[in-house]
Amino acid sequence: MSDDVWKRDEIESPCIKVCVIHPETRLCTGCLRSIDEITAWSRMSAEDRRAVMAALPGRAGQLQRRRGGRAARRAAPRLG
Repeated sequence: MSDDVWKRDEIESPCIKVCVIHPETRLCTGCLRSIDEITAWSRMSAEDRRAVMAALPGRAGQLQRRRGGRAARRAAPRLG
């Protein structure tokens, strides 16, 4: 049996299995796709997938790192 039978000629998903949706941008912090793009991926044409893939590098700047822990407490204004 040949493995060629199972090969598919389609664009691979950019998913890296770090699925966290950024609260402001609504983009996945792992793959940078929107929720709508993630859910529609399996039904998208190759052309639509290429368009999404081409847009991803430009989205990285939209995500601001969220600060937590000590760094966030130091940056927050003091009350009282």
